[in-house]
Amino acid sequence: MYAAVRRYEGVTDPAEAARLVNEGFVPLMRQVPGFVAYYWIDAGNGVMVSTSVFQDQAGVEESILRAADFVRDNLASLLPNPPQVMAGEVAVSA
Repeated sequence: MYAAVRRYEGVTDPAEAARLVNEGFVPLMRQVPGFVAYYWIDAGNGVMVSTSVFQDQAGVEESILRAADFVRDNLASLLPNPPQVMAGEVAVSA
């Protein structure tokens, strides 16, 4: 399995961002081949973290591209700063 983690800082409206992600982005992730799971976490203080899990690296790479497009097209005013993006093979899973 592979995962991508994106950390967004300076989120202006976490509740609205969560609503838009749930209604618009989650369905896009479910369409990517190899989809396993997606999580959108409100870490507080204007920080949101997303985690996408896929069966292979190609799915993770596709999720990163789709996330960038979705943020640009739908969330730019709510997520004004570029995310910190990390991706790689899952070393341990429970």
